[in-house]
Amino acid sequence: MLSVKDLNLYYGSIHALKGINLEIREGEIVTLIGANGAGKTSTLRTLSGLEAPESGEIFFGARSLKAAAAHKLPSLGMAHVPEGRRVFSSMTVMENLELGAYARKDKAKLKTDYDYVFEKFPRLKERRKQLAGTLSGGEQQMLAIGRAMMTQPKLLLLDEPSMGLAPIVVQEIFNIIKQINEAGTTILLVEQNANLALSIADRAYVLETGRIVLEGNAQELLKDEKVKEAYLG
Repeated sequence: MLSVKDLNLYYGSIHALKGINLEIREGEIVTLIGANGAGKTSTLRTLSGLEAPESGEIFFGARSLKAAAAHKLPSLGMAHVPEGRRVFSSMTVMENLELGAYARKDKAKLKTDYDYVFEKFPRLKERRKQLAGTLSGGEQQMLAIGRAMMTQPKLLLLDEPSMGLAPIVVQEIFNIIKQINEAGTTILLVEQNANLALSIADRAYVLETGRIVLEGNAQELLKDEKVKEAYLG
């Protein structure tokens, strides 16, 4: 579904991504784990067109994304839930969801998809007329995911969905991430909580200072002594 070959990204003189290679197959949950500054968020931002790589290839299916503008990617089937949620705080919950669907042509199916989001996140239904900026952190994360789901993504990029949230809310959100995947959406997950990320993923890549240093089956990496020592505490 997604193929990345020899991806290099610079911020000025800083070489942030150093020859990244990764593959994501349809139906998987793949996670990127690593310390702060390892390049996880930079990888997602480059895949979704928010950063321009110095070199390398990104293929989404058979299509090269090298020249694709970020705002075109949702209509191709890729949605990005950014770090920090980035909801439109002065707009209502419903208006945020409507923005997720702004480019869709199949208006007849919108009600079905709003109902799907409200089924997954009942609190959003209760608060659909409330300003997004007044929601709790967990509710804003639910809204950010719901807004992305309104684009009908084939591939969902999730950047740090657990950040700043209480453990009980994190567990709820990760349960829903699994349900979204089981319903047919492929997921690329960046997550500081490596234990949790590996527990729901099929495969994983470990990043260190902009390089992939390890990859493999997520359950096997959970048992790997080096991974345990470096990332699992």
